[in-house]
Amino acid sequence: MRVPKTYTRRLLTATAVILLLLAGAPFASTQSAQKPAAELERFYNQELTFGSCQGFATTAIEAQLYVDPFECSRLEVPLNYNQPEGETMQIAVLRLPAQDEPDQRIGSLVLNPGGPGGSGLFTTPLTAVGLKETPIIQRFDLVGFDPRGVGASTPAISCFTDAESDRGENQTTLLGTSGEWTADDTRELMEQCAEGSGGEQVLAAVGTRNAARDMDVLRAALGDEKLTFAGQSYGTRLGAVYAEMFPQNVRAMVFDGVIDPRQGSAERRLSLHAGFQRSFDLMAEFCAQSPNCPLGNDPEQATAVFQTLVQPLIDNPVPAGNGRTLNFFQATGGVGAGLYTAEAWPQVIDGIAQLKTEGRGDQLLTINDNFIGRDPNGLWNNFIDANLAINCNDEERRTPEQEADLRRQIFDVNPFLDTGRDVEGVTRDACEFWPSEPTLGFPYAQDVEGLPDTLIISITGDPATPYGAGASLAEALGGTVLTVEGERHTVAMEGISPCVNAIVADYLINLELPAEGDRCVL
Repeated sequence: MRVPKTYTRRLLTATAVILLLLAGAPFASTQSAQKPAAELERFYNQELTFGSCQGFATTAIEAQLYVDPFECSRLEVPLNYNQPEGETMQIAVLRLPAQDEPDQRIGSLVLNPGGPGGSGLFTTPLTAVGLKETPIIQRFDLVGFDPRGVGASTPAISCFTDAESDRGENQTTLLGTSGEWTADDTRELMEQCAEGSGGEQVLAAVGTRNAARDMDVLRAALGDEKLTFAGQSYGTRLGAVYAEMFPQNVRAMVFDGVIDPRQGSAERRLSLHAGFQRSFDLMAEFCAQSPNCPLGNDPEQATAVFQTLVQPLIDNPVPAGNGRTLNFFQATGGVGAGLYTAEAWPQVIDGIAQLKTEGRGDQLLTINDNFIGRDPNGLWNNFIDANLAINCNDEERRTPEQEADLRRQIFDVNPFLDTGRDVEGVTRDACEFWPSEPTLGFPYAQDVEGLPDTLIISITGDPATPYGAGASLAEALGGTVLTVEGERHTVAMEGISPCVNAIVADYLINLELPAEGDRCVL
């Protein structure tokens, strides 16, 4: 089976739009896979029946992607693994069968694009385009899934209506740095999420450890004795937790854009925000080369200039087309989305220029919309909702005093997000009334034994997952770090680097790791 040329062109167009807007040999483990507990055998023994993806799309863009030759199915898993005889969830799965002859097929390559809250269904067709010149899609079925609570999986987390999202009211203290919160606000947020998602028991069930358990059920249902996995960004956390819980069930793992498993929640947020300020400063230097730079021609003053443009939006949003407005949260979100890759800097700069010269936010709002999941028809996916719920089940909780202190520290390391407002008494942890305690634990995935060597990819200028996190994960799991010189977040599944493509393919197919010191340059 081959990917039709017309379909490839359609995917290439979709990919271009999204990028514009977001702009020593290892060993293969010979140990047998871990056997599931007896009460879980009915889940592990299920057979997936793949067919049409009709009914799996949650937005118009997804409907354009989920077409032949892609095929879909649903995986049944327990809502609560401690009560496997109770309620269940349905995990949406999308597959592109291996393009080579059956006797050349190695197995499934299971993908996770990050988030948390990112849809594996949505990114798998884009990955197929990115990897179309590599032997990976010849030898592996590409398999994406929407983790529990995400996208087309059911029940799905739902905290905000489309109208609320259009008004920029889908912010939480986990994602943004603006807004004032009271205990009533955070309690109402939890209650609204519970009502829209099927109850408090669903909110409590969508943490990373349960998603890792689901991934092992998926491995078995796909017919793979061992898991071959590629995770990006948050996907590296999911993969690391899977490796901790099921080391004997791993064949190979690619970690791209690594979250440091040793960092607690506050430390992680500070390192992330420091990375984004660094990228903002680099964008300002790039912008200053133009005489019409909206941030001015002195990069050292760019943050102050930006603050004067966006801080007034807290109280006075500006028009952004189609009856919508741009507020502070949406403006900084649009800029942050564009900082993930240097290729998107010109679009961000154009958006800032429109805000400065026209007093309008159309362009920044579009970047923000597309990054967090609004389609042209005004339908939102549930990325923001699921991101909140999964993080609430993973991250360490903070008191109002600790949250205010963290907010001040964030403004110190990432001043382009500074609201200019006092944070004392108006900041709270969005998860403080969540119906369950966090289950991830920090540090996680430490001193894992019985795991095959892994491939860890770290980019020197990654704004979201600092370069040094790769070495930390390598020490915890074992494996080789591939250094990639460049300014972007993740690279392995995009197909933009022949150097990275070749190394990833050699590892996944032949289990050959790059030599120590090998590097790629973007």
